[in-house]
Amino acid sequence: MKIGKMVVAALACALMTMTIAVRSAYAQAPSSEPLTSAVEQELSQRFPNQWANLTPEQRQRVIENYQRWKQMTPEERSFARKNYQRFRSLPPDERQRVLEGLRRWRSLPPERREELRGAYSRFRDLPPERRAQIMQRFAHFHRWQNLTPAQHEEFRARFRARRREFGANPGAPGAPAP
Repeated sequence: MKIGKMVVAALACALMTMTIAVRSAYAQAPSSEPLTSAVEQELSQRFPNQWANLTPEQRQRVIENYQRWKQMTPEERSFARKNYQRFRSLPPDERQRVLEGLRRWRSLPPERREELRGAYSRFRDLPPERRAQIMQRFAHFHRWQNLTPAQHEEFRARFRARRREFGANPGAPGAPAP
């Protein structure tokens, strides 16, 4: 999946998570826990039926997403809505891949997520031609990962034959010609 699609999906997920949690509430048993914050009171008044059916974990996620939403600027909210619409227009299998990527992201330790944010920021700041080179190498690597062990061996055999053809030592990769 392209990095652009991953970014779109990640931005849309904050809005989507709140929607999914509220919609999935219909399948949950009602909770009778007391309201403890102004945000909970506001949400329970705006969405009484859905709120009553949320589990405590779902409520906590809805509260966190709602608070993030309230802190967004109008431009950020508009951007999130557009990304959410783009996400909803993806084919179901692509949406599943995006959601799986989000689950993997959430399962990472905070330090690793910060490292990845930094790497993406550095990548984004590269000149366009350098980014294209990196993406091309990534595509080659991705294709390599999808090959079977037999295909790996076939590729290695062709590589060794080509090295011999051009006079290179067929030993270690990168070895100088004799």
